[in-house]
Amino acid sequence: MMRANLWLRAASRVVVRVAHFRATAFFELEKRAKKIPWDSFVAPGAGAEFRVTARKSRLYHTEAIAERLRTAASRAPRTAAQPRTRAKGAGPRTASSGEQLFIVRVLHDEFMISADTSGELLHMRGYRQAVAKAPLRETLAAALLLGVGWDGGTPLVDPFCGSGTIPIEAALIARRIAPGVRREFAFMRWPNFDGAVWRDLTTSAQAAALASSPVPIAGSDRDAGAVDAARANAERAGVGADVDFSVRAISDAQTPSSAGLVATNPPYGVRVSEGRDLRNLYARFGRVLRERCRGWSVALYAPDVRLARETGLSLRSEFRTSNGGIKVAALIGSVPG
Repeated sequence: MMRANLWLRAASRVVVRVAHFRATAFFELEKRAKKIPWDSFVAPGAGAEFRVTARKSRLYHTEAIAERLRTAASRAPRTAAQPRTRAKGAGPRTASSGEQLFIVRVLHDEFMISADTSGELLHMRGYRQAVAKAPLRETLAAALLLGVGWDGGTPLVDPFCGSGTIPIEAALIARRIAPGVRREFAFMRWPNFDGAVWRDLTTSAQAAALASSPVPIAGSDRDAGAVDAARANAERAGVGADVDFSVRAISDAQTPSSAGLVATNPPYGVRVSEGRDLRNLYARFGRVLRERCRGWSVALYAPDVRLARETGLSLRSEFRTSNGGIKVAALIGSVPG
């Protein structure tokens, strides 16, 4: 569990199953809940919070389910997990607020209760404090690179780098840096947390990291403010010397002499700044790749496959996800040699 939090690059959170049982009435739920070892996950004086979903079950009132579970947790030995009042609009409950989050899924009267081990979602690496417009989550940037199979063995270029998330995640991969090595997790507050084991894991991870990226990594953007943010984020991530950031329009993009990967997250929406049509932008992007990146691999996120076809490249959908509430496809292909 510790190793998963330390090393997973594309996961949102890591949870551990603490109970699985069937209940069709509240007295059954209360009976089963009393047997859960809450004191293994909730420290004395800490709170326990529950995120419940219920479908196709006799017990379907999620707040009533959560209330029974809160009561059971508060009465567990050596645990003072009293319910806490939260203001409306305070956002999702996570262990980062000092409360241990439990995720409860009820389906066909089967209860599956899991403890969140991560706290803040795993994309919160700690380095992205300066952001540009429509920033890409760290986990989505890593997922794009993992989806295309990039492991730091070839050069990488991002011509729409924004605040630098894709090049920074690429540098972390290339240098074999664990994405969770600089942050804290919810499991560190558990009563049975073994700090010695965690120190051994992080020490080994730090020792295995490379001193510098073995390949060139570059990011560019026409927005000077975005590039400044990217440089600041890279410094906080400890890879400031591994990524070459520059202010360039797509038509002025430069690439290393040896073939590699173009990985990017082009603008979404109907129009970009100065009224330019996105179709023209994607078409220009494709022309630049065909002129300067022959034989290169390509990976990009796009909200519309038809829009991506404007590049003139043969691209296939590797997976689909959501970025900022917008459904996108991870498209992968290559530039003809």
